[in-house]
Amino acid sequence: MPYQRHELPEGLQVLQSPCRHLLSKGMYITGQRDPSQDGRAGDGNCWCGKTQHAVGPDQQMVARARCVPGRTCYEPLV
Repeated sequence: MPYQRHELPEGLQVLQSPCRHLLSKGMYITGQRDPSQDGRAGDGNCWCGKTQHAVGPDQQMVARARCVPGRTCYEPLV
């Protein structure tokens, strides 16, 4: 099955702090920790630093809009 990128609807913003283990290619291009602030740098793919996969330790998919407070594996940046 080919990969399909899922975008947030236009105008929708993620306001919660991302998990400290959320990683993206854009971080390495822009040097910014928050994948929501990297504009279009990188391809938008994210992965978990704990599992090194697109699935987190809680067996849920990893994404900027998904790795927020409420998940059992979430740890704030601060």
